[in-house]
Amino acid sequence: MKDGAELYHCINAQQFNRGFLEEISDLADKIRQIANTKAGNEYLASTLNHKRAMLYFVQPSTRTFLSFYSACQILGIKCAEVRDPKTSSEVKGESEEDTVRTFSSYFDLIIMRHPRANFAEKIAAMLDNTDRPVPVINAGSGKDQHPTQALLDVYTLRRSFKHRGGIDGKRIAFVGDLLRGRTVRSLATLLTNYEGVKQYFVAPPEFQIGQDILDYLDKHGASYEVTGDFEAVLPEVDAIYMTRLQDEWDAQDHTSAKIDIEHYSLRERHLQVLKADAVILHPLPRRQEIDVAIDADPRAGYWRQVRNGMWVRVALIAMIFRRQRNILEYYLNNNL
Repeated sequence: MKDGAELYHCINAQQFNRGFLEEISDLADKIRQIANTKAGNEYLASTLNHKRAMLYFVQPSTRTFLSFYSACQILGIKCAEVRDPKTSSEVKGESEEDTVRTFSSYFDLIIMRHPRANFAEKIAAMLDNTDRPVPVINAGSGKDQHPTQALLDVYTLRRSFKHRGGIDGKRIAFVGDLLRGRTVRSLATLLTNYEGVKQYFVAPPEFQIGQDILDYLDKHGASYEVTGDFEAVLPEVDAIYMTRLQDEWDAQDHTSAKIDIEHYSLRERHLQVLKADAVILHPLPRRQEIDVAIDADPRAGYWRQVRNGMWVRVALIAMIFRRQRNILEYYLNNNL
C-alpha cells in the first residue's frame, strides 16, 4: 500500500508496506487491551454490528476459518458460511464467480479460501465493476498467497522481538516444504519491509522456495541464503518457521512420497543449539516436524501465533471498514 492509501481489499502480501504493518500491529495491541474488560468487549461488539460477512471456505481450514469467525464476532459482525460447494448452486452448474457475486448481494464483506491461485484477486476485480462492490479478504489461495497469515506472523515476530529492537536485523529461517507453502511465500515477501533481515530457506531441493520469491527478494535488496543444511542454520537464527509437508497438492505434483524430509524436523535435542531468546513458529497444522516435547519450551511461539491471528484479523476488518480512529478514541478516552 502506498503511504496514505486506505485498505479496501486484502489480496496479497505485496500490497502492504512498513507503515501499514506498524499501524495494524499497533491497532491489534490496542484492541486486545480494550477486550480485557466487559465494557470494552461491549464497545467492540457494537463497532460493526450493522455489517454482515460471508465466509466462503471451499478448502479445508480450522484455524483461519475460526479465527476470522471469531474476529467478526468480536466486532459484532453477523456471519454466514459456505464450506462445501456441494451445498450451493454450484452443483447445478453455477459458476464460482456467479456464486460469489450472489454473496455480494447479501453481505458487506466476503472472506474466502480457495484452491485456485489468484481467485480472490479475480473476484475483487469483478466486484469492483458491479453496482454493489464489497471488500474481499483472501484467506488463502492456491499455493500462492496467504496474506493474513503473513500479517499475523509479522505481528507475532514484532511481539516476540519487542524488547530486542523489533524485527529489523533479525535472522529468520523457513524450513520444510517451501515450494508449495503459501504462508512462507507471503511472509518472505512482507519481511522485505524491514531493515537488515536475513532469510534462510532450508529444504530439500525438490521443496525449495520458488525462484519468483527469490527474484522478488533480489529486486528489494533482501539478504537470503538457500540451503539444505538444517543443522548448520539452527544456531544462527533468531526465529525458525517450521512448515509441514504440503501433500494435499500431490494430485498435481506426485512428489511427497519420494522425498525424505525427516532431516527437516525440529527435535528436543535441537533446543540445545538454538538461541536462548529465539522464537519457534509454525502456521499449523503440524505433523511430526515439531516434537510435541518442544511445546513446553518458552521459545515455542506457535500457540501464541494462533491467538495473535484472531486479533490481527480483528484489526484488519476494523481498518477495512474505517473504524480504527473510533477504536483509538475509545482507547485514549478510557486511559488504557
